[in-house]
Amino acid sequence: MRLVRVARSRTVHAPAEAVGAPLDRPSGASDPLFPGPAWPPLRFDRPLGIGADGGHGPLRYPVSAYEPGRRIRFAFTPGPSGRSAGHHEPTAHPLGSDGCRLTHVPEARLPFARRLAWHLAARAVHLAVVGELFDNAERAATGRLRAPARRTPRVRLLHRLHGDRPTAVALPEDAHLARSAFSRADFQDAWQLPLRPGMPQEPEAWLRALRRTPFPVLAHQGGEILLGKDARHLDFRASLLVGEGSVTLGTVVRLHRAAGRRYWSAVRRLHPAAARRALRRLHREVALAAPAAGERRPPQAP
Repeated sequence: MRLVRVARSRTVHAPAEAVGAPLDRPSGASDPLFPGPAWPPLRFDRPLGIGADGGHGPLRYPVSAYEPGRRIRFAFTPGPSGRSAGHHEPTAHPLGSDGCRLTHVPEARLPFARRLAWHLAARAVHLAVVGELFDNAERAATGRLRAPARRTPRVRLLHRLHGDRPTAVALPEDAHLARSAFSRADFQDAWQLPLRPGMPQEPEAWLRALRRTPFPVLAHQGGEILLGKDARHLDFRASLLVGEGSVTLGTVVRLHRAAGRRYWSAVRRLHPAAARRALRRLHREVALAAPAAGERRPPQAP
């Protein structure tokens, strides 16, 4: 196995105490640094300290060293051999009384297959996440940002391909507009995604993301938005319900005559994939449009 190491740093014109203070608040809604909600959230099983276990997305890494306001070392979860595969470590280095160099250094020994995956995809995503983390650190410490990190076309493609996957659920009881749309329903289903920390629950944010859909908005009530269209062979309604911790896309269909049944027997096979794709697109657009962590929270006093 060969060593992979990619060090990145940024100089922030603020005291090290102001830059390092947000390092002590990873995970959860009060995390001012991790670039959410655009990326899967950072989560730990307990307050920050040695032994706290967590990670983001599929990556798992317990805390193996911690100096408050200065550095955190996260050890990657050991492989089958029991040996640690490496670590990554953000550190705040003082540069006099009004400057600080924020660094992030990952080190890992990877076998050939994982090293290939790193160079083809993971490295680009890692650099994007670190760049956006540095952006949030600069915003949190100074209240402004000189030159925000930019996502490359490869990162934007990978971000689109590896978003959260919807799960099938029953049409929620709170989807009152969908449930009352027809006196009878010949088909109904629903797909759900969790809301990441920082994603809005206000219907206005989701209405803006629905502007590109080909179907008109018929009504909205509370946290539910109803779209739909009537045709000769069938009528359908799509309900977007934003609730505590999740967003659900439900579909209700009413068929007309034999033509509608024949049409739906063919379209029904394609419907689940189309519904999942639509929900993922909406979820991604709302997440990308939401304010970043450093923008949602005021600068912290040193």
